[in-house]
Amino acid sequence: MTVLRLGHRLVRDERISTHIGLVARAFGAKKLFLTGADDHTVDSLRRISARWGGNFQIEYVKNWRDFVRNWNGLKVHLTMYGEDLSSGIEKVRQSSGKDILVVVGAEKVPRDIYSSVDLNISIGNQPHSEVAALAIFLDRVFMGEELYNTFRNARIRIKPSMRGKKVEFVNEN
Repeated sequence: MTVLRLGHRLVRDERISTHIGLVARAFGAKKLFLTGADDHTVDSLRRISARWGGNFQIEYVKNWRDFVRNWNGLKVHLTMYGEDLSSGIEKVRQSSGKDILVVVGAEKVPRDIYSSVDLNISIGNQPHSEVAALAIFLDRVFMGEELYNTFRNARIRIKPSMRGKKVEFVNEN
């Protein structure tokens, strides 16, 4: 599972794009591609991955149209104008074995993205956050199992606890 973040804008989208990366990583995606302005968001996400573990990868893409056109697998765009979430998720699950590209927007999504993908899936029919849309989509695809992933090479892990913080520091030299 790979996520493509369209239209990252300097300063304005730094926090949201970082949250897209955090959700993508924590909820089971293996890679994030950002388009738009190149800032320190990639470095920030790489530092988080190094500290919290896993092999999540982050890169910039200069031309998203070529990137989407050349993607060899299923292309899914999360929107509020697509088909119903439940039927869309079923189509994603039936495409087993294919690499999946999940496209989330930033600024107004270019019109041609709707025809460039295989599925436009509606995560609700009201204005909403792309961060929430990605979290809901990944959780539905992985049926909640992603919440129990263990990230290799983590330097920090949180142990579930009803009260207080239980932080485990691992792999320290």
